[in-house]
Amino acid sequence: MNAYTDEMMQRVHRDLLDSYDEELEMEIEDRTLVGLDGMPVEEDSPSQKEARRQYFRELFRLQAELVKLQDWVVATGHKVVILFEGRDAAGKGGVIKRITQRLNPRVCRVAALPAPNDRERTQWYFQRYVSHLPAAGEIVLFDRSWYNRAGVERVMGFCTDDQYEEFFRTVPEFERMLVRSGIQLIKYWFSISDQEQHLRFLGRIHDPLKQWKLSPMDLESRRRWEEYTKAKEVMLDRTHIPEAPWWVVQAVDKKKARLNCIHHLLQQMPYQEVPHPVIQLPERERHDDYIRQPVPNEIVVPEVY
Repeated sequence: MNAYTDEMMQRVHRDLLDSYDEELEMEIEDRTLVGLDGMPVEEDSPSQKEARRQYFRELFRLQAELVKLQDWVVATGHKVVILFEGRDAAGKGGVIKRITQRLNPRVCRVAALPAPNDRERTQWYFQRYVSHLPAAGEIVLFDRSWYNRAGVERVMGFCTDDQYEEFFRTVPEFERMLVRSGIQLIKYWFSISDQEQHLRFLGRIHDPLKQWKLSPMDLESRRRWEEYTKAKEVMLDRTHIPEAPWWVVQAVDKKKARLNCIHHLLQQMPYQEVPHPVIQLPERERHDDYIRQPVPNEIVVPEVY
């Protein structure tokens, strides 16, 4: 290896480490210098720092396995739907972010549907979800799903009693139909305590980068905690079927919940590492008549940093 090649490889490795460092910083959600309302936060103890390092090591290992799973899904034409349900601030978005972080968005995509519009309210209830189902070699993660009817719509009075009962009559058959068609359906419920949701809502209120996550509906759901609990219990009881069982993730500890969910997800498919040919970077063609034109200064972004 000549000096130029060695220097280039060192640069590649440094860039790789920088990218990981950047992602590590993104993961650190606690304020290290200033806490809520400007109060100083104590530095992590050695045991806390070691726990954080262990978390990242295991997260990276599991994400490497997710890449292998993705390759297997593509190679075999497997079709996967994963539903993420749970109370507001239960950590659904956090685990979805860590699952998709290193995957190809053309293979693994997220469906996070807004409230139905006037036209969609007159459709068959499942119709707007069907268009997001996977083709062969695709994974679709639903950040909330058709189970909105069993949860928020029921508690907030957005559906009638007849619509609610029709949902429970239909959803087992709908999911069995998906499974018969070759779609693997995996359903997760993220479970947190009353106190933990209270603390996470306070965190969002005091964090200007997270206040957008709080909606009037979220605040109302906090008031109706017990009604949501009853609705969740009915939902799990009436829609836990052998073809598509529910899996409950204990999510009071966000980091453990992410690791446990990803670990469990990897166990649900008999994936194997797919061999890939060695990639050779081709030499760039050079032509004597090519002259690179200078970029006009007025269109160059100022180098503020």
